[in-house]
Amino acid sequence: MFAGAIVFFAGDWLIGHMGGEARKSIGAAHDNELGLPITLGIVLDGVPESIVIGLSLLGGHTVSLAMLIAVFISNVPEAIAATTGLGAGGWSRFRIMRLWLLIAVVCGVASLAGFVLLEHASGSTQAFINMFAGGAILVMLADTMIPEAFEHGGKLAGLVNVMGFALAAYFSTIS
Repeated sequence: MFAGAIVFFAGDWLIGHMGGEARKSIGAAHDNELGLPITLGIVLDGVPESIVIGLSLLGGHTVSLAMLIAVFISNVPEAIAATTGLGAGGWSRFRIMRLWLLIAVVCGVASLAGFVLLEHASGSTQAFINMFAGGAILVMLADTMIPEAFEHGGKLAGLVNVMGFALAAYFSTIS
């Protein structure tokens, strides 16, 4: 878990120093030079999640509804912030759609890699990958999503956060 947290932290720090520090801010306008840091940041978030989705398909299992909901809930605000920021920075809708298509392909390939390349991986390796992704996601939530939620949603964001966690836990239990 710490490996994922440290890798995400270091990657996020690097992207911030490339000029992408406000890439997830809802109120930011992103100029043309921020395409690469935004893309790297979203891939840094999406690839571990996608590998876990691929891993969950091993052994004839299906992707749990809880995992899909958690990925959706964590990615939608980031996608909205990046899209509105790129649009405000002068990016065309076509260029933004191409960027999202590229990111979807990269994450799809990561899911496929999780499924194909790790099919015969030991339980320990699969557990490491799951914990790595969990550490990366926790750092992303603590560094970016939760502060942004409090900035725009006030104290109510804390209750909504707990409700979201409870919903994910519920779906995880019934899956």
